[in-house]
Amino acid sequence: MFGWLLNRRKLLADRKLLGRWGERRCERYLINKGLKKLARNFSCKAGEIDLVMVAPSGAVVFVEVKTRADESLTPVESVITSDKKTKLSRAARYFLATYNIENRPYRFDVVTIVLGHAGPAQLKHYEGAFVL
Repeated sequence: MFGWLLNRRKLLADRKLLGRWGERRCERYLINKGLKKLARNFSCKAGEIDLVMVAPSGAVVFVEVKTRADESLTPVESVITSDKKTKLSRAARYFLATYNIENRPYRFDVVTIVLGHAGPAQLKHYEGAFVL
């Protein structure tokens, strides 16, 4: 009980640690849904992709993970701006070309995680969150 409380305090105090925790939690969640991981934190000149997964259908899934301590200032979903979508799209096209899988179907998912100060973390998965 107290171990979780101390861990939560560390996560709430360190944004980078919170972000890494959220990505790992998201990855476990998606694997439990039947997806397989291709890459984590794929980076290129065009941008960065938090997770690249393969759905049971064979589609490549580019996942943007947004982890927040709380939603007191803005909803987590509102931070996926058009500029962020454009960068994700460019990085996704680069990923597909680099691994010669351009002919595969793909989609962009967004997973939001709000840790909060008490209770369980709230995770929401938006499949096909946007199309470019």
